[in-house]
Amino acid sequence: MKKYLSMILAAFLATSCMDMELLPNDKTVDEDFWQSKSDVALMVNGAYKQFASTDVQQRLIVWGGFRSDELVVNTAVPTSDGTRVALNQIYEVNIETTNTFSNWASLYTVINYCNIVMEKAGAVMEIDPSYTQGDYLSDRSQMLALRALCYFYLVRTFRDVPYTTTAYMSESQDRVIPQLPPTEVLQNCINDLLEAEKNALSPQISGWKRVGLLTKDGIQSILADIYLWRASVLHSDADYQAAIDYCDKVIESKKNQYQQNQGNGAISEKLDYLHAMGGSAFEDLYISQNSEESIFETQYNTDASGTNTGLAQMYSEYKKNDGSAYLQASSKFGAATVKSSKGDNMTAMELYINDMDARFWNNCIGASSGTENPLPVSKYVNQNVNYISGTVPSKPINSAFTLNFDNYAENFIIYRLADILLMKAEALVASVKLAGDNVDPEDTRLADALELVNQVYKRSLDESQWATMTYTGYTGVVELENLILQERLRELCFEGKRWFDLLRYNYRNQDTPCNYGTMLADQGSFMKNTQDFLDIVGTKYDNGASRTNKMKEEPRLYMPVPHSDIITCKPWLRQNPGYTDKN
Repeated sequence: MKKYLSMILAAFLATSCMDMELLPNDKTVDEDFWQSKSDVALMVNGAYKQFASTDVQQRLIVWGGFRSDELVVNTAVPTSDGTRVALNQIYEVNIETTNTFSNWASLYTVINYCNIVMEKAGAVMEIDPSYTQGDYLSDRSQMLALRALCYFYLVRTFRDVPYTTTAYMSESQDRVIPQLPPTEVLQNCINDLLEAEKNALSPQISGWKRVGLLTKDGIQSILADIYLWRASVLHSDADYQAAIDYCDKVIESKKNQYQQNQGNGAISEKLDYLHAMGGSAFEDLYISQNSEESIFETQYNTDASGTNTGLAQMYSEYKKNDGSAYLQASSKFGAATVKSSKGDNMTAMELYINDMDARFWNNCIGASSGTENPLPVSKYVNQNVNYISGTVPSKPINSAFTLNFDNYAENFIIYRLADILLMKAEALVASVKLAGDNVDPEDTRLADALELVNQVYKRSLDESQWATMTYTGYTGVVELENLILQERLRELCFEGKRWFDLLRYNYRNQDTPCNYGTMLADQGSFMKNTQDFLDIVGTKYDNGASRTNKMKEEPRLYMPVPHSDIITCKPWLRQNPGYTDKN
């Protein structure tokens, strides 16, 4: 009997290795379900809804933002709270393999939704004539793109990840999925996105779908992002050029959209790109939402089932009727003396360069010249706007008007135009840096990059300040690289970008590319992280070296593989070096 029980247990473990939620009931995966165009639409929407789930939303913030220098744990949250315990581990760089934020199941659930749609939707064309070939190709394009986006997040967070295109629709299916090094996963993502691009939705579709679905602009944004990431890791000039080319496609598309939809008063015709101006940008992007500038953002509504609880907990209040969020902005967003990416001591006003910068007053609640402590996040939280006019900033925000916890309908922006402009600037400067001494004196890439940064910066200034705004000292490659890194922090803080920006910076400044085609578990020695990178990450701590000393090598840039999957998937999954599974 013991022998038979052991065999049954072994079979169960082998068939339920990867942790992912299957669909909510058998009906949705039964053959009788896939009978109509509306059935397919239900499942496509289900994939997007899962991507907007609380678990995914929180991970995008923690993985992409909290691990960097921009966010800290809010000490007002009780130390006994489970999420705060998990966040404290990350903050102290003592992450256990059971940490809730090392769980990747919610992303694999989105991937499974995408795979099911791509496996099942094609047959519906033979049953329902209203579901056309064009409909199918459009749905397939979106699911290919959403799956690629999920894998891109996983690679940047865990590095070596399981990869599958199989649709899992039953608990009895074998879910042993091979773990691959990032070069293979990213190439698969690029291949899928290139296929998705061919049949992509037009970015000119109306209403929320223009930014709530992955259109051609969204697909090309992901491609630009992946190419920029891979170029930074592998020191690839071809990938930098591909990133520039895809940024150009998105920028040109946005220009065409603006020309066809003129009349939005928030958009300035005095800049070269589609931007809302000054304080209007905050309202346009984070209050009104689905801005013309936006490319892809997760969608929510005021219905209790559609609320963005994950965002509310991280930035507004960790539970209903408690004004304490799990996270706050680090002190560098106030007026504390912090260390810049150039290694100089500077005040937060210098971080923003100009005290007329609308973002200084609107990124955080209570920013003022005397603040030296962590501040509450204002983006996605505050429903008030500070407009800057005249020669002095308007009164800074000291309190926030927020949405009700049960009706927190703030979208989360994945891509928008300012991000794309700064991606292109980064790729231009990095490509010059890679070329070294072989750059033609007539090369305009550095000047072009500076102008892209200027376009993003100028829209955050009162127009009266444009004539006095200069970037003196930013004429060389290193200076421009640091400027772009800082501008991305000013512009994109709290949008889940900063940690990945810093990782690109770290990889790009290695003397030689890392061994990205081999899994970490197979490497005997590891890439050393640059001291500049460690110094930047350490600025959010009182004693940064005590934390950053724990992340001297590449493996500690990544989260541990989930403990539960390691235990049930041996030997198919292996833990990232530097982490220990206790049983």
